[in-house]
Amino acid sequence: MSDRSSARREIGDRDVEYRRVRALVIGAGAAGARAAIELVEQGVDPADVLVLGKRDHGDAHTTWARGGVNGALGTHDPEDDWTIHAADTLNEGHFLNEPAKVETVAREMPDRLRELDDWGMAFSRTEAGEIDQRYFGAQSFRRTAFAGDHTGESMLETLIEQAQQRSVPYRDQVMITRLLTEDDRVLGAAGYDQDSGEFLLFEAEQVILAAGGYPGIYERHSSRDDENTGDGPALALEAGARLMDMEFVQFHPTGMAVDESDPEWEPWRGRLVTEAVRGEGGRLYNAQGERFMERYSPDQMELDARDVVARAIAQEIREGRGTDNGGAYLDISHRSREFIAERLPRMYERFQSLGVDMAEDPVEVAPTAHYGMGGVLVDDRGETDVEGLFAIGEAMGGVHGANRLGGNSLAETVAFGRVTGESVAKRLQAGAQHHESGRIETLAASHFADLEATTDRDGSDSPDSVMADLRALMWDHAGILRSAERLQEGLDRLQTLRARTADLTTGDRRSRSFAAALEVGFAITVAETVLQGALERRESRGAHYRTDALEPDPQQQETIVADLDTFGGIRLSRRELDDPSPAVQRALDAGYELDYHQLE
Repeated sequence: MSDRSSARREIGDRDVEYRRVRALVIGAGAAGARAAIELVEQGVDPADVLVLGKRDHGDAHTTWARGGVNGALGTHDPEDDWTIHAADTLNEGHFLNEPAKVETVAREMPDRLRELDDWGMAFSRTEAGEIDQRYFGAQSFRRTAFAGDHTGESMLETLIEQAQQRSVPYRDQVMITRLLTEDDRVLGAAGYDQDSGEFLLFEAEQVILAAGGYPGIYERHSSRDDENTGDGPALALEAGARLMDMEFVQFHPTGMAVDESDPEWEPWRGRLVTEAVRGEGGRLYNAQGERFMERYSPDQMELDARDVVARAIAQEIREGRGTDNGGAYLDISHRSREFIAERLPRMYERFQSLGVDMAEDPVEVAPTAHYGMGGVLVDDRGETDVEGLFAIGEAMGGVHGANRLGGNSLAETVAFGRVTGESVAKRLQAGAQHHESGRIETLAASHFADLEATTDRDGSDSPDSVMADLRALMWDHAGILRSAERLQEGLDRLQTLRARTADLTTGDRRSRSFAAALEVGFAITVAETVLQGALERRESRGAHYRTDALEPDPQQQETIVADLDTFGGIRLSRRELDDPSPAVQRALDAGYELDYHQLE
C-alpha cells in the first residue's frame, strides 16, 4: 500500500514532510521488495516498514534483467548442485569474490526459485511442467531459470504483489540525497519528492540501501539514462561506509549497435540484447561472415565468460572486421520462428518494431557497460561499517568478484533480500534504538540548505552536458581496455568536470535538471573510485584488462577498498580474502565446465 502516514515539521525554518519508521528500505526493485517481504514475514509490523522508490512503483531497473535467474534446481541436469553453482561463480569472478557471500547466494537460490514459483511467477516450463532452465555463459550446467526473456519484469511483478498482500507501505518518486549519520550509526535519510519538490526526512532505526549500481556512468550502457548513476554507492561512501571492487565493471558483449544518425534507432544504443539469445543458440559473426569465437574460445564459443566474449568482439572491431555500426552480428535465424517467438518474445518484438526479423536476419551488437561488480562493503548479513546501515542488490559488493556470472544479478537480489531482511528483523526484535530526533533535524537542516542552494540556479553549464562528458571520459579512459597512462589522464580530466559542477544551471526541485545535477555529483564520486581502483590494480583480471599489465598477478588477489579520508578524498587500501568452504573447494577441484557443443 502507498504511504499515507507522514507528518509535517518545521526544520530550519522549512516546512518538511517527516516520517519515522523502524526499517527504511531505499530502492524498490527486487532486492528492496524481497527485503521488505522478509521483514513482515519475520514479524515486523508493516506499519513500521517503508519502501522508497526513485521512479514510479514497479518501474525499477529489475524489469530490464531479461535472460534469467540462477539456482541449482537440476531440472535438466540433476548432477548440478549449489556447490557447483558457487564454484562457477568463483571461477567467473577470478577468485576475487568473497566466498561466504557466494555460498549464501548459491545455497539460497533453489528455495528462492521454488518460493517465487509458489507465489505465482510466470516461469517458462518444461514439457513435464517443471521450471525450465537454460544455459548461460560460463555455467557448467543448465541452471538459469527464466520467464521467456522477461524474467526480471515477471519477478518484480510477483514480489510487488506479495509485498502488497502483506500491506508493505511504499512511496515512489522519492530521491534520497543524503544518509544521515552520527558516531558511525545511521539515523535516517533526507531527500525530496520529485513531483512536488517538497523536502522529506525519514528517521529510521535500520536502513536497507538497495538503490542500484553504477554502469550508467559510461557512454554506452544498458541502463536508462537516469538510473544506475552510482547513487547508492555514493550515498554509502559519504555516510562513512567503504566501497570495494569498484574497478570491476562488466561490459556485456551484446548491447545494441545502431546507426546513431537514425532517430528511431539512436535511443536504443547500448541497450541489452539478452544473453538468452546466445543461451538459446545464437551465434556471433564478423562482417566477413566468420564465426570468430572459434578463434577465441573453441570450447565455450559464444557462451564463454562475458569479459572474454566482449573483448573478442572489441578485437574484431579494432582489426577492421566490425559491422557498419561498429559491432558484430548476432544470428539466431537457424532456430524456427516459433522457437524464437516463444523463448525470446521481448527481443523478437523489439526488433520487429524496428523493422528487423530475427527469424530471418542477424542483429548488430557491441559491448556495453552493464553491471558494476563492485559496491558497498558489507558483512555476511549485509551490514556496512555504519551501524544499522545495510546494502543489498547491485549496491553491495562481494558476490561477483572480477566478473559476474550471467543470471547471478537477480539471484543476488532475492537471496540477500531474504537474508538481510531476516537479520534486520532480528535486530529490531532485540530492542529499539531510540535516536535523539533533534540531532537528526539539525543534520537534515544543514543538508536542506545545501539543496536549496542548488535550486533554480543560473549557471554556465548544464548537468546533462557534464554527465555526457563524464560518460565519454569513462568510456575512453576506463573502458574495456585500460592503461596507467589513460587512467591517470582520466583522473586529471575528472577534476575539471568536478569543478564544472559548481556552476550548473538547474530548475526547481520538480525539474529534471535539478535531479540531474544531483545524479552527476553521485556519478563523479563513483567514477573517481573506479579510476583510482583501476590505476591501483596493476594486472589484468576478469573485466579489468590492462594493456600495460596483461596477466593476472597472484600477489594482487586481494580486494581494493575505497573510503573517504578526513579531507573527503578517496583513500585506497587492500583486503585479503577467505578460502571457500571444503564442499565448494571439492566442486572447484572437480573442474566442472560448460560444453557449448551440447547446444549444437
